[in-house]
Amino acid sequence: MTDPDFAIIDRIVAGNQPLYAELVNRYKIYAFTLALKILENRPEAEEAAQDAFIKAYHHLGNFKKDAKFSTWLYRIVFNTSVSYKRKRKGAFQSIENTIVEYGQEAEGMLERSDKKKYIQQAMTKLNEADKLAITLFYLEEFSLEEIADITGMQANTVKVRVHRARQRLADELTLILKKEALTL
Repeated sequence: MTDPDFAIIDRIVAGNQPLYAELVNRYKIYAFTLALKILENRPEAEEAAQDAFIKAYHHLGNFKKDAKFSTWLYRIVFNTSVSYKRKRKGAFQSIENTIVEYGQEAEGMLERSDKKKYIQQAMTKLNEADKLAITLFYLEEFSLEEIADITGMQANTVKVRVHRARQRLADELTLILKKEALTL
């Protein structure tokens, strides 16, 4: 199976540079979302995603086509975002409000709001690697192989990381809910 982006890349490398805009438009939302999950700062995520696209453009001739273009690009976005994060040495604090969908019924909304609050609270207790694993696997719905390509880890390592992160999240939720039950 050939990635449909390969033909576009060949044309860009051959001299049709304006065609790169098509790839940018195709992947800009995912690139920004990944950067935002890592940086938790909208302007900084926009800048990191833009820098990643510039880096990808400059290295397009070196793209070996042994993986999908999107995976290669997300790896660049990931590395660029991590570099930005290291520069500011900030802490990974929370995750966007995308964990629980809202329903129509009022009681259900209150319950979902509570779930979301507790999940976010538990996420703040996890280390950066665990938060990233949970985010990429459950929220972004990347496969284990795609996460391995993005992060540079082995697929089995990613599988273990996701499993352990999920267990740590469950442990944190248990502690939070026990404390909450004591205040009722």
